[in-house]
Amino acid sequence: MSQSKDIHLYTASTMNGWKPVVFLEEAGIEYDVTHIDFSQKEQKSEDYLKLNPNGRIPTIVDRSNNDFVVFESGAILWYLAEKYDRFLPQSAEGRSETLQWLMFQMAGVGPMMGQAMYFQRIAAKNGNEDPFAIKRYVDESRRLLEVLNTRLTARTYLVDEQYTIADMATYTWARAYYWAKVSVAGLPHLQKWFERIDARPATQRALEIPEPYWAFFEKRRC
Repeated sequence: MSQSKDIHLYTASTMNGWKPVVFLEEAGIEYDVTHIDFSQKEQKSEDYLKLNPNGRIPTIVDRSNNDFVVFESGAILWYLAEKYDRFLPQSAEGRSETLQWLMFQMAGVGPMMGQAMYFQRIAAKNGNEDPFAIKRYVDESRRLLEVLNTRLTARTYLVDEQYTIADMATYTWARAYYWAKVSVAGLPHLQKWFERIDARPATQRALEIPEPYWAFFEKRRC
């Protein structure tokens, strides 16, 4: 019988679902993973709602900390970064900057791009096309990507030269610009940032767990 790992991750192949996978793969942390099947509404099951009352993914259980449960992807990244002392600057200023950009993703990039995806990929295909909503969310997503492009001027990563949880959280969403049908033309610093993270084997490996969905990123599995 195999020994349980400290971290048990419940997730699915979505932009939010990949965030903790990226951290764990980059940090080289062994973990157990349970794939939550949306088609079976497993995220709404009685057992899962005991872990995550919001019925969303991802969620972790830290077996090494009295089965402490953390839900919400940004909170999970912060918890893991503090627990393992990885991908988080040591200085108070650096940690604050990381938190600011993490919140920028959570409050802006994710919701806006998610709505752009929803209204174009789901609502429109089900006969509920709303040009006003599509334009609103595509335009706002583009504006947020422009903010990122400006931030990345003369910077390797969002918090200077260090790859942090802010990059991890933002990459899984921003890199899916194709799926949101948002142009990145004229955003060279953002595109270079994509290229740098595209070249990280651990991050790319994470995007295949629990299963790959490369269509989000307009590329084929290598």
